[in-house]
Amino acid sequence: LVSSKTLFVFAFQTGHTTGPSLNNDKLYKFAYSAEVYVDRVKASLQKSAGYRISSGVDVNLLWRNPDNDDDQLVKVTIRDVQVENVNERPAAKNIFKGKSTEKIIGKEYLAALQRPIVLELVRGKVKNFYSYENEPGFTQNIKRGLASLFQLQLHSGAAREVDISGNCNTTYHVRQDQVTKIKALDSCEIEKQGFTSHNQILDVTTKATSATIYVLEDSFIKSIKAEENYVLLLNSRQKTGAKIVSKQRLELKSVQAGPGLIAGKQVASVIKTLDSSYVAVTLVAEPAKSECKKCPSLSEHWQSIREYMYPEKLSKAEAARSFLSFIQNIRKATKEEILQIIRSENKELLPQVVDAVTSAQTPESLEAILEFLDFKDASTSTLQERFLYACGFASHPSEMLLKSLTATFKGDVANEEIRETLVIVMGALIRKLCEREGCKLPAVVEAKRLILSRLEKAKKDDNVRMYLLALKNALLPEAIPVLLKYAESGEGPISNLAATALQRYDPSFLTKEVKETMNRIYHQNRKVHEKTVRTTAAAIILNSNPSYMEVKNILLSIGELSLEMNKYMLSMIQDILHFEMPSSKTVRQVLKDMRAHNYDRFSKTGSSSAYSGYITRGPDVSSTYSLDILYSGSGILRRSNMNIHVFDRNAELHASQVVIEAQGLESIIAATPDEGEENLDSFAGMSAILFDVQLRPVTFFQGYGDLMSKMFSATGDPINVVKGLILLTDHSQEFQLQSGPRASTEFLGGLAIDISGGMEFSLWYRESKTNVKNRVAMFIAGNTEVDSFFVKTGMETTLEVETALDFISTVQFSQYPFLVCMQMDRVESPFRRYVTKYESLPSGRRYTAKRGKAELLAGNEFPLHQENSNMCRKVFGAKSDSSSNWF
Repeated sequence: LVSSKTLFVFAFQTGHTTGPSLNNDKLYKFAYSAEVYVDRVKASLQKSAGYRISSGVDVNLLWRNPDNDDDQLVKVTIRDVQVENVNERPAAKNIFKGKSTEKIIGKEYLAALQRPIVLELVRGKVKNFYSYENEPGFTQNIKRGLASLFQLQLHSGAAREVDISGNCNTTYHVRQDQVTKIKALDSCEIEKQGFTSHNQILDVTTKATSATIYVLEDSFIKSIKAEENYVLLLNSRQKTGAKIVSKQRLELKSVQAGPGLIAGKQVASVIKTLDSSYVAVTLVAEPAKSECKKCPSLSEHWQSIREYMYPEKLSKAEAARSFLSFIQNIRKATKEEILQIIRSENKELLPQVVDAVTSAQTPESLEAILEFLDFKDASTSTLQERFLYACGFASHPSEMLLKSLTATFKGDVANEEIRETLVIVMGALIRKLCEREGCKLPAVVEAKRLILSRLEKAKKDDNVRMYLLALKNALLPEAIPVLLKYAESGEGPISNLAATALQRYDPSFLTKEVKETMNRIYHQNRKVHEKTVRTTAAAIILNSNPSYMEVKNILLSIGELSLEMNKYMLSMIQDILHFEMPSSKTVRQVLKDMRAHNYDRFSKTGSSSAYSGYITRGPDVSSTYSLDILYSGSGILRRSNMNIHVFDRNAELHASQVVIEAQGLESIIAATPDEGEENLDSFAGMSAILFDVQLRPVTFFQGYGDLMSKMFSATGDPINVVKGLILLTDHSQEFQLQSGPRASTEFLGGLAIDISGGMEFSLWYRESKTNVKNRVAMFIAGNTEVDSFFVKTGMETTLEVETALDFISTVQFSQYPFLVCMQMDRVESPFRRYVTKYESLPSGRRYTAKRGKAELLAGNEFPLHQENSNMCRKVFGAKSDSSSNWF
């Protein structure tokens, strides 16, 4: 026996009406509520910020097509609107307390909200949505949210459907008198606004779900429950995030006698009879945002944060916080407002203003900064450099930005270092635009052509170096043959630069030809190469899925190399094994062969080393450090290389690299240069990569005369490599909630950074010291908000940390093997996080609930290999002995 109800539903699905059907002359009275909640991802909704709009809804049939029962006009009227907290609050914390709905929403908006709408339902889908033309966007969206609920189909299956969320993939599951509708929100075609960070690790992941459950009775809707969830997670720290929950509920309360049907054959004539002011309006939401009435002007805001932006405060979290809030305000400002601040500020603060204006990345901010900067004037080169580096770190660069830089480069640039920085930064922008599928944009094609063609014609070493640095940032697949040519046939520094550029490519780009060239360089098959180039070539081979024979040949070469290179290559192999790098499996296979693995080979002495370790290992992201240091046989530094990488399961970020290189310094201590390095010019300098962007290298001294003058006038002060404010995380997204309001989320992460490095010699103590200091303050701010024109609710999250990382390398070359001590220290770091939930009315009435936690992250010295620890004891032991025997 089948129950009469089941039989009815079966007939309902297979009969002539395929959508919900209303009875003639009836008025259906519903209770409706729309709720929004904003909170932390794992928090229960009972303590969330949010609000509820509740009302009565009257529904009646106006017209049914005489030729098709499936085509009907339905009138929907909202009445008795109430606005209240979504969770109960004491009177003192209730922003709606004592305020009538008319006062909260506004008389005109309330009247507009209660004006009826008409839906044309064809087979259960909304074919037309009729409303008033000049209806405010906010009230129209609330009505669209209600109208979208009436759209359903009574058989299981997938469909493409247009509703308030856009044109979306929808799946229906029908079981007896219950229909479940699942909407794939990520498939919805709707005008989207916002942007994401360049690197996935710095970005935010969004997950969205939508489900609606219909319960049917007597051929019409008995109840509807709809729920949407948006979850936002900061990729680098998934404990930090937010969720937005939007719920709708429609429940049938009674069915009464209602108005009769309107006669007519055509929909248009029926609508005209009803009210000539009605027009067909799209069901897709229209953008609607409330204006900020009491927001400070850009200059007022700048005055309030100005004190935190002085150079000496740039390693403090407050500087990063102020920088982010300034960017947010610049993004709303006009070109004239921006120029007013730039033109009136003093020399000390201007570089920080330039950082912020450039990082805002709006057409207005770009126009303002380009109008202000004069590249023909060499006296403002500091500001020009800050502008260019901020362009290089751009989170979502535009084609217009690259076009502007290309035009500037082709023009008159007074300062040669700025000209070099310009083309290096163009390389970084080419890569970022290509990674976002913009490689075929005219500005990108033009910039690529310019760099490659000018490199081909370059005769001077300085020009070759400049274009190679640009290619090191651009990482173009088509540049690989050019880089191979310079790596193999170029002179020392040029060859080294081309090899380090190839080292930055993903191993998947390193073809058989690349590997063959690197093998020729390492084994010196065609010409003698400096050991800096050879060791880079070896690193490329060992990091790109090397064959058994490639590894074996490298291992067999150890013992035939110069003393320090022997030791360096041995350290590199041991680091691959201890850190379980991808090639460790092949290395272990080769080591089973006693010709490659024997005491003679593995007992080589020296001070050069290579070591990798973890800074942090977390569930979301991990970070590693690697330190490798190569000496000449006389005990003088050839290259020290410190790298920090951050990675998760899917992406990697080269957070920083500081390379200090020196050559031709043997004459200072009357030592013999290594083979092949007898004629090298005296030189020392530093090169840095920061957040995947290669910066312009810095020279400490060039030539013997320059070296001697700097040694005797040396103050011991470190040379600044980079100082400024960098925008890292930059995520902005808007969501159209099904209930009508618009939600938005904004995550900004800023870094105040100060990296400096120095190299000191003491001929008296026969000692050299290199010191790289990294001072960093990081601030991340997330704001997730639901904005109805009459109430805002949301949650702000902030994280801040201040830290410093020092890398010190001390060498005593009074004896051989000389003593080398490397130290990598992180100071004690304050870490603070706060969450503020809020609800506010335009009148200024506001409720906030704030929670926070501050802790001190312990400082530590990062472990390096045991050999280094033993050496440090000797170095510092020898120092204390010598000081006591001074006289």
